[in-house]
Amino acid sequence: MFAFIIRRLWQMIPTMLGVMLLVFVLFNWVGGDPTFILEGKRLTPEMLANIRVQLGLDKSLPEQFLLFVKQVFTYDFGNSWATQQSVSGTLANRVGPSLTLAGSLLVLELLTALPIAVAVAYFRGTLTDRLVTMICTVAMSVSSLVYIIVGQYQLAFVMDLFPVMGWDDNSLATNLLVYLPLPLILGILVALAPSVRFYRSFVVEELNHDYVRTARAKGLSEPKVLFKHVLRNALIPVVTNITMSLPFLMLGSMLLERFFGIPGMGNELLNAVDKSDFPVIKAITITIAAAAMVFNLLADVLYKWIDPRVQLK
Repeated sequence: MFAFIIRRLWQMIPTMLGVMLLVFVLFNWVGGDPTFILEGKRLTPEMLANIRVQLGLDKSLPEQFLLFVKQVFTYDFGNSWATQQSVSGTLANRVGPSLTLAGSLLVLELLTALPIAVAVAYFRGTLTDRLVTMICTVAMSVSSLVYIIVGQYQLAFVMDLFPVMGWDDNSLATNLLVYLPLPLILGILVALAPSVRFYRSFVVEELNHDYVRTARAKGLSEPKVLFKHVLRNALIPVVTNITMSLPFLMLGSMLLERFFGIPGMGNELLNAVDKSDFPVIKAITITIAAAAMVFNLLADVLYKWIDPRVQLK
């Protein structure tokens, strides 16, 4: 196990270099010269020349790439073009709200969707199974924007059950009890239907295996068969689904953050795209790429913990 982890960590280095090269090419060749974007701010030629020197744009492309590599490894992307504040400091302040929102949403969605999926799979082929499947299909066909806009209007504006939007930078309890309940309810409504269908398919597949019939023939109760044997074996695709979404926890839910005024990384990314704030976009892109590699390694370790038969090579 230890040797596998060390090997995977070494493999992350060339992967990260490839990601950095791709980001560098996209932002320097495809994205164009940043000074043309900054020129729209009515800067003088002397100011633009000074900015080119600060950004390293007066150097050759290999030197610019090495400068970008240094920024990544020191996590110092300079200042935001829009706010003139430190990019690293800004993102550090944005991670907390995103993790609070997306982490709570992930836990609640898993605790809700997985038991429903197991129950529906147990009644597979019955009217209950067909009815839940039909409801999930209809719910999945509705845009997430509809849930957010209608839910915010009806529950917050019309019925006044929740604040329309807001965030308290100094009180986690206030955020959890006052500002987050409505975004979490709407987020669960959006994610519940696809998750239930996804998890149900794997539970049904496990229920058709021979070991389930053997366990029942030995006289094991149905709850014990479901939760001790079936659910454990069905957890591998569940873990895959969760770990694939973990890197984006730092981005939070961009739509929820934007509509409910939550100052997370998703909202910050949307603002950066609107203002062509390249340093912020590059920093967030690199952060998500690094997180994806780390969580993929975590998924492999969890596979081994869930099923000892899994061989890590």
